[in-house]
Amino acid sequence: MVTTEHIAAIRAAGLRVTKPRLAVLEAVDQHPHADTESILSDVRSALDGVSRQAVYDVLRALTESGIIRRIQPTGQVSLYETRIGDNHHHLVCRTCGTVVDVDCTVGAAPCLGASDDHGFLIDEAEVVFWGTCADCTTAR
Repeated sequence: MVTTEHIAAIRAAGLRVTKPRLAVLEAVDQHPHADTESILSDVRSALDGVSRQAVYDVLRALTESGIIRRIQPTGQVSLYETRIGDNHHHLVCRTCGTVVDVDCTVGAAPCLGASDDHGFLIDEAEVVFWGTCADCTTAR
């Protein structure tokens, strides 16, 4: 369902509100950590005839404007989410690839301090925790 928040976010980023942008944003919002193919499938269900390139272009525009976040755990395809701005981290199952959000363990962003900042003004930390999810552990 397209919300007024989706429309406002697109406008606030200085982008035109279009059906493909709304459909992509809705798909990402409804399916956190979805890959491009899953998003394309959802968008095509909502908008018959939308091209693969259009979806890629929208994903790029929404990511560059900060409306969505792209993550890419090592060895996996790009995944997208609408949870932005809180510098949360991710937990990835080595067996099935499930990705879940993990909140920061301490205080405000960037949640972790570097042992030596080398003069950088650090504003974000990206951490990926790897393991085996409960379902895959049980299946073993």
